Amino acid sequence: MTAAEKRCELVILETSDTHGHVYPINYGNNKETNSGLAKIASLINQEKQKYKYRLLIDNGDVIQGTPLTYHYAKFLQDQKNPIISILNSLEYDAAIIGNHEFNYGMNLLLDSVMESNFPWLSANIIDRETNKPRFGQPYLIKEFDNGLRIAVLGVTTHYIPNWENPSYIEGLNFEDAFKTTEKWVEYLKENERYDLLVVSYHGGFERDLSSGEPTEALTGENQGYRMCNELEGIDVLLTGHQHRRISKYINGVLVVQPGFHGQTIGKVEIFFEMKEGRWTVVNKSVELLEVDDSTIAEEEVLALAEENEDETQAWLDQPIGEIAGGLLIENAFEVRLKDHPLIEFINRVQMDAAGVEISNTALFNNESPGFAEKVTMRDIVSNYIYPNTLKVIRISGQDIKDALEKCASYFILDENNEIRVNPAFAEPKPQHYNYDMWEGIEYDLKISRPLGSRVVKLNLNGLPMNLLEQYDVVMNNYRAGGGGNFDMFKDKPVIKEIQTDMTELLADYLLKRKTVYQSCNHNWRVIY
Repeated sequence: MTAAEKRCELVILETSDTHGHVYPINYGNNKETNSGLAKIASLINQEKQKYKYRLLIDNGDVIQGTPLTYHYAKFLQDQKNPIISILNSLEYDAAIIGNHEFNYGMNLLLDSVMESNFPWLSANIIDRETNKPRFGQPYLIKEFDNGLRIAVLGVTTHYIPNWENPSYIEGLNFEDAFKTTEKWVEYLKENERYDLLVVSYHGGFERDLSSGEPTEALTGENQGYRMCNELEGIDVLLTGHQHRRISKYINGVLVVQPGFHGQTIGKVEIFFEMKEGRWTVVNKSVELLEVDDSTIAEEEVLALAEENEDETQAWLDQPIGEIAGGLLIENAFEVRLKDHPLIEFINRVQMDAAGVEISNTALFNNESPGFAEKVTMRDIVSNYIYPNTLKVIRISGQDIKDALEKCASYFILDENNEIRVNPAFAEPKPQHYNYDMWEGIEYDLKISRPLGSRVVKLNLNGLPMNLLEQYDVVMNNYRAGGGGNFDMFKDKPVIKEIQTDMTELLADYLLKRKTVYQSCNHNWRVIY
């Protein structure tokens, strides 16, 4: 073996949380963006030309998230999945099951796995009947022509049952991601030969990466910090889920997280030398490669989704109905301070579909434009961005009060005693979707009061709500399961399930009525 043959270099490229973005556009207005798989593909192909030895891994949340993927899931499931066709064409080595992979149902997910030319890894999603990983192998060993062997273990945040429609995850157990990683790392050490251990974890970090201070309730949703500090033998930890941009070392573990929507990719370089008959790591580095105006969208990738994209665009431009007066949003923060016609409209659609008199919903995204007077499907999916269904659960007046106190924690007072968003809802991951606004009750949230005592008014039909009484309330399936740490909703009796997606319910409501008139009864407010 020559001196040159005794050295080699490996590149690991990671995508994560692309959420179905292929074309570099914003579907709300069709303006160009620096995002999407077509542009990411350009970066991937450039890097592939530089390295003989390479791994390309998707870390999850790839088949859901845009009108393109939604339209495919609702109308074109009998055809090939355009996202999988793209991943196949780019020759991915593996993908990890993310929590949003389940959003369109198990059948679509299983079809996607079957269509893939690469394995989907998740060691901790277990089939209850077989007690084995549901989606096949928990890890892969990639061996190159020079004998270099790389182990890649896949794990998924186990918090999925707190969010997902139960019928979509029926028959599955979600085992603790940290404990599963610990078990399989030991298994790999004892049973496999490899030169580098990569853990690809669809999850993020529960602590500040510098100080180690907790950054969220220790629910187990994110366990990356613990993995780096308590598990021996991990060389590289690929992460996601939190939509952050991270490239650094934690306790000697090289860590990367490449944002979301295909705006960046993670790049890990590992340098090896042959020592005493085996490849040994002598250096490693990490960086994020960002899409910008100069990044060209790969025509081959665009072509793989072109037919679906054309049908999606035609569907988005379908007129649905009219809203006299419109429901436009000028300032998302102001919407969350007092009742707004858009929020009242969404709540009333939910109440109409469920046949109940109390409802809650969030303004999911600060970029939500609201509705102009003439409404198309594009307007609907631009405002209601998740494939949620609805549930009616029976909860007490005390549960409602506790939920409002949780919502009130969305706000703080700054040094000038002005109301601001609590940084915990903005960093490290924006969680504006975890602030709900209610219809059917009257309430005031007083932010100058201490946390836990900010609900200063809670009435029903003009009278104080009975905290011991039971009430039927409609909300999205994510919240009804306790998602967002709304523990007061967990395991409550489910009175009714409405399995139609909210986007369809909103469209049907307008189609049936043709014209809806703007209204706002000002039933709640946030005060100093």
